[in-house]
Amino acid sequence: MLKQYETVFIMTPVLSDDQMKETVKKFENILRDKGAEIIHQENWGLRRLEYQIQKKSTGFYQLFEFKAEPHLVAELELQYRRDEKIMRYLTVMLDKDAIAYAEKRRTHNFGQKKETPKQEAAYEPKREPKFEPKPEPKPEVKPEPVDEPVQEQIHEQTQENKEE
Repeated sequence: MLKQYETVFIMTPVLSDDQMKETVKKFENILRDKGAEIIHQENWGLRRLEYQIQKKSTGFYQLFEFKAEPHLVAELELQYRRDEKIMRYLTVMLDKDAIAYAEKRRTHNFGQKKETPKQEAAYEPKREPKFEPKPEPKPEVKPEPVDEPVQEQIHEQTQENKEE
């Protein structure tokens, strides 16, 4: 029974465009020769990796969505391991929810910037700026003067100390 799969593989960034296309074509031919039905494929291009793989921080990403027999996945992954141009790969079997999501993603172009149609702005009358009066400043509170008799007492005490 055919099951639906999705495989993503990362190719080394040192490949030229021709070498990258040849590698993608090679895996596409492997799938077709083994009887798989390729539903969709995407070239995600050169992307930055989250962490380095084989001392490389970027890689070419490629996605295949296909229907095939389960034993074909093992053969495909063996070919991924044998090819030195492939740094990483991941193949998953899609359940019914993932198939529905993949279909929606293909038809609605998720992940791409949407161009919104420019709408003419409706007439809005200019609004006068509102001016609010500034609040009255609060009167400053001055500290009360220090009583002089206290200072006189200190002065008298110092004079008495001198006399003694």
